[in-house]
Amino acid sequence: MAAYLELCHSGRLRERTEAAVSLLESCSICPRGCGVNRLAGDAGKCSTARQAMVSSYGPHFGEEAPLVGRRGSGTIFFTNCNLGCLFCQNYSISQLGGGEKVSKEELARIMLSLQATGCHNINLVSPTHVVPQILEALELAVESGLYLPLVYNSGGYDSVETLRMLEDIVDVYMPDMKYDGEEIAGELSGIEGYPAINKAAIKEMHRQVGDLEIDEEGVARRGLLVRHLVLPHGLAGTKGIVDFLSKEISPGTYINIMAQYHPCHRAFQTPSLARRISSTEFREALSLAREAGLSPLDGASPVEILPPDEIGVNNDPWRR
Repeated sequence: MAAYLELCHSGRLRERTEAAVSLLESCSICPRGCGVNRLAGDAGKCSTARQAMVSSYGPHFGEEAPLVGRRGSGTIFFTNCNLGCLFCQNYSISQLGGGEKVSKEELARIMLSLQATGCHNINLVSPTHVVPQILEALELAVESGLYLPLVYNSGGYDSVETLRMLEDIVDVYMPDMKYDGEEIAGELSGIEGYPAINKAAIKEMHRQVGDLEIDEEGVARRGLLVRHLVLPHGLAGTKGIVDFLSKEISPGTYINIMAQYHPCHRAFQTPSLARRISSTEFREALSLAREAGLSPLDGASPVEILPPDEIGVNNDPWRR
């Protein structure tokens, strides 16, 4: 049973929703704390005003295995983001605004349609800046029979205060841990204080849901699953991140060490980002995770997509 059902039936979900919506008046939903009045139609750093925007939705079979199962993860891709990553592979959605405004009724119908297709969960992709809108839709969807677990799939730049509103609502947290260095986070994603804010958010997420629990069908039901994208030249600071997870969260933390980085959007403007990672860099990241006592998620990091030999900057085929 999804965590939010009891909260809804007790009336406390309505209280949480009202509290979250009130934060939009002088927006403090995310750590940017823009302070704009989104209820009046203003948009802050996330480029989103009163209504959420959705770029696409549907069963997704390319997510982590514990989310996909046999019938897919019911993903809802929200438009815009509170990050500004130079290398974002979904920049047309996250930074160029590709998508359509949706009312709470329309968003509720989307959730119910994903359930009707047999998906294992409702996977909220880039939800950080639209938490109040999600809660409004969730209320309506539960009234019409929604029961699937919720997955909170974020860039990891989340406010602890907002996350506390999601306790007993979100079943699975799947945040990124992008960087261990503040300076590099500012340079590559245009944000301040990412490592400290990110680590505080991870601690709060784990406090709420604990280590990932997987049922007899191999499907995640509750818990924390962390994503870490390996960047060229060790820019992501993998060692600091895996040490933090092992020592300050739990050695049982599921982590997906991701090999999918490739230059896109504005990455070519930064020489250190202008190539794919090498197989050596990826294997080193996996080794760091294992040395920290973590077990990288099986099957989640397809090493076969990487070139067999190290790619140097000078002979990089991506630099043309």
